[in-house]
Amino acid sequence: MAENNEKNESQSTVVWNDTNMKNLYANATNVIAGREEVIMLLGVNNAWQMGQEKVNVDIAERVMMTPFTAKRLAIMLSATLRAYEAKYGTIDIGLPNAAANNEAKKA
Repeated sequence: MAENNEKNESQSTVVWNDTNMKNLYANATNVIAGREEVIMLLGVNNAWQMGQEKVNVDIAERVMMTPFTAKRLAIMLSATLRAYEAKYGTIDIGLPNAAANNEAKKA
């Protein structure tokens, strides 16, 4: 009988190599999807005042991924934010529906 802690033969070990890693700060994002790819734009909004008529965002990176990768990213981001909010409190992003949806999911 195999022990529970033995590695399943179909599982791969992921080794994260950070040799060529770059850091990027983004405070603005947009996501666009087509049938075969999801594109995430990451940029920096340098506006100092709220309520400006026009806001320019400097796009720093365009990340293209398959819908499958995007779904995995969405699941990981959702889990990370749930853990963050459980520890530090709800993140209010100023959208009334976002707060209502959060409360509905908790119920």
